[in-house]
Amino acid sequence: MAPKKEKKSALKDVATKECTVHIHKLIHGIGFKKRAPRAIKEIKKFASKQMGTEDVRVDVRLNKFIWSKGIRNVPFRVRVRLARKRNEDEDSPYKLYTLVTYVPCNDFHGKQTI
Repeated sequence: MAPKKEKKSALKDVATKECTVHIHKLIHGIGFKKRAPRAIKEIKKFASKQMGTEDVRVDVRLNKFIWSKGIRNVPFRVRVRLARKRNEDEDSPYKLYTLVTYVPCNDFHGKQTI
């Protein structure tokens, strides 16, 4: 039998990362009236995968930026800051959550994940 893989732990405590999300390729082929909602779902999925938490919260400014051009014409790319934080809520089953915030950016060329 293959050796058991250790589960990757997200409990490496708080961490912050800055990334560019290429929304255009994530919502390709999606109908007009579902593009902005799907973009939000895809950003949440991206953040969950990057930070290893199931609880992902989207900031109001990021939501406004995604919806700024309407439901159909979603911006092609967005720069986001992913912050893994401790959950203060006692009732929540998750110890950590990820907060996704908008980072204003004019030019995406040469940007690195920090």
